[in-house]
Amino acid sequence: MQLRIMIFRCLLLLIAAAAAANAHNVTHMLAKHPDFSTFNHYLTTTHLADEINRRRTITVCAVDNPAMNELLSKHYSLYTLKNILSLHVFADYFGAKKLHQITKSSTTTSSLFQATGEAAGTSGYVNITDMKGGRVGFTPVDSDADQPMATFVKSIEELPYDIAVIQISHILSSPEAEAPTAGPGDTNLTVLMARQGCKAFSDLITADGAADTFAQSVEGGLTIFCPSDEALAAFTPTYKNLTADGKTSVLLYHGVPIYYSLGMLRSSNGLMNTLATEGAKKYDFTVQNDDNEVKLKTKIVTATIKGTLIDEDPLAVYKIDKVLLPKELFKAAPPAPAPKPAKSAKSKAAKGDGNADSPGPAADDSAAADEESSNDGGGRFAGSGFVTVCFSLLFGILTV
Repeated sequence: MQLRIMIFRCLLLLIAAAAAANAHNVTHMLAKHPDFSTFNHYLTTTHLADEINRRRTITVCAVDNPAMNELLSKHYSLYTLKNILSLHVFADYFGAKKLHQITKSSTTTSSLFQATGEAAGTSGYVNITDMKGGRVGFTPVDSDADQPMATFVKSIEELPYDIAVIQISHILSSPEAEAPTAGPGDTNLTVLMARQGCKAFSDLITADGAADTFAQSVEGGLTIFCPSDEALAAFTPTYKNLTADGKTSVLLYHGVPIYYSLGMLRSSNGLMNTLATEGAKKYDFTVQNDDNEVKLKTKIVTATIKGTLIDEDPLAVYKIDKVLLPKELFKAAPPAPAPKPAKSAKSKAAKGDGNADSPGPAADDSAAADEESSNDGGGRFAGSGFVTVCFSLLFGILTV
């Protein structure tokens, strides 16, 4: 009985953990507080909300409508506004209780402005100070000395150790974040990719003449899925054996001639055409959501979005963990042959040892170009499936 109770408690904890893994939604959290409607609006407009919802252990420092109106009066571009607001999102959890228990009364934390690679040097880091009288101050490390310190006002919403949405007194000021920022149309795609873990893909589209096609597609809307350097390294031997047209098709297969934010991808299950699509040559793939992950499925391989390089209408660039392989150029790995039925001992004895089954043919040593297609992230538990397994185990225990 004691064992049953212990197992029962463990399963409840596991189920609770799976439930907690469900995504938070910062816009829904702030929607309950109309005093922050302008801040909430610009989190959505700049696509920062999607980045916040994708992350865990995060703090959002919101400012009220009057503070946002003061910021908007300076007429920054939308892209500069995104940098400024990303400075208000910390890559760590700081609920009200933790803010008043900071070790040695001071700490430094990184913001999304630093984490996305937009900030130079130490810009994008924020000092947090627990001052006398219960006040907590926030100062960007590159802030001008004459700028007033923003202070903690109150907690708005908290999911302990997952997300804290707090109010601070006014906008955090940083010369680097406030600097004029070029729009996506002016973005050098190859430099952007190379700087954020997709250098191998950047080099290929430059060397094989696909860079111009990508660049010319930005104005009308473009989404690029660039394989990480690690993923492309494993694919390089196969890529080298493709024809020139085949290489170009594979590269263009990673571009979609429509802008899709991460939020849009999460609600856009279905087929997508690509820059390689032409007439009868479909070169399409399927977008499919798996809990909080967005997966791209060809007939050959399944890739998962692992990060965002840029998400600013009309351009979005995402890092994926595998090279997308179109069925027009690659063949799916053949299914494994079914095992032969075991022969009875009586039958084997009648034939004698000399007539025993000969060993089957050796497995084909040549790996298919898409041999990784059998691995689509099966080592990861999907939240709903995980809960189902837990309830099944629980039912089994209680009915013993």
